[in-house]
Amino acid sequence: MGAMNELIDQAAVGRLVRVLADAAPGACWSNLGDAGSSLGNLSLRERTDHVSRGLLADFAAAASPADYSTAARVFRSALLDPGFTGWTLWPVTETAVTLALNSTRSADFEDCLQLLAELTPRLTGEFAIRRMLAADLDRALAVVLTWTAHPDQHVRRLASEGTRPYLPWAVRIPGLVQRPDATIPILDALYRDPHEYVRRSVANHLNDLARHSPEAVLAAAAGWTAAPDANTPWVVRHGLRTLVKKAHPGALALQGFAPASLSVSPPRLDRHTVALPADLAFEFEISNTGVDPARLAVDYIVHYMKANGSQTEKVFKLAALTLNPGETRTVSKRHAFRQMTTRVHHPGSHALELQINGVRYAHTQFLVEI
Repeated sequence: MGAMNELIDQAAVGRLVRVLADAAPGACWSNLGDAGSSLGNLSLRERTDHVSRGLLADFAAAASPADYSTAARVFRSALLDPGFTGWTLWPVTETAVTLALNSTRSADFEDCLQLLAELTPRLTGEFAIRRMLAADLDRALAVVLTWTAHPDQHVRRLASEGTRPYLPWAVRIPGLVQRPDATIPILDALYRDPHEYVRRSVANHLNDLARHSPEAVLAAAAGWTAAPDANTPWVVRHGLRTLVKKAHPGALALQGFAPASLSVSPPRLDRHTVALPADLAFEFEISNTGVDPARLAVDYIVHYMKANGSQTEKVFKLAALTLNPGETRTVSKRHAFRQMTTRVHHPGSHALELQINGVRYAHTQFLVEI
């Protein structure tokens, strides 16, 4: 995250000061400038909050308490400058939301949502919008739903991405988890969007919902499958990826992965001791012993050793293939074992297992040495 932190550095804040000074001649941005020179070792999120506090202090110095309408006017004026862009827009959006939520004028809530839509083509408003959703979910979603018909793809993506239940880096909104049906109309309106940027967000949103509401996800995916365009199969497949890995029968069936008569060999490993860093290569055979063609979702599972001596498993996608009756296919793969911040390996007994159309097959042990 070190390099990420520097996305908001003193130089970036200095550029923001200059843009705002041009947008609001005569205004003083001393607190914002001070914030830019005192970032220290703060994380990107902490820098966002620190710079936003500087902005709020400058607006409060101009009119106490700080006024949302004044800030919105300045930010809209700044949008006339192409230099009003980059990661310093994150504290700008957070500042706008703070002032709107503190405002006594009801209309400022909707206006702030509109401002986020105007700002999001310069830098996504997906993080700042979370506090608007938390403050009044139904009121915010009513506005967000209208964005699905917006001419700008960035605004349409904001409708889907900003309302994801498990948006990375973002605060959780309990209502989005407790009411999985709340955002389905947004996804219904966007799954055939002409831009892949938007469709990918829709698929990721659907996959988020699968964590806690698989039935709502399957109902939505079934509706999309019944009214598809050329890109719908990918959107559905990507949106159901976690359910397929978890061998959910409904998700497998919707993707055409029916129970099949198979013969599956145990995986043959190229080594039985893996000394990190290394790749473990393996291969196996699948035979269709049935009388009908078999469409197969082929996955594999690594059973990792944990620090406490127990094992935890992770499912990895391998292939989707179709075997005719009597056909045998050899499948091979190399799996990397590297120490990473997202996965810390521990020495000891591991295992590799195959999963085909949700059914688990041969289980082969191996050792990992650090």
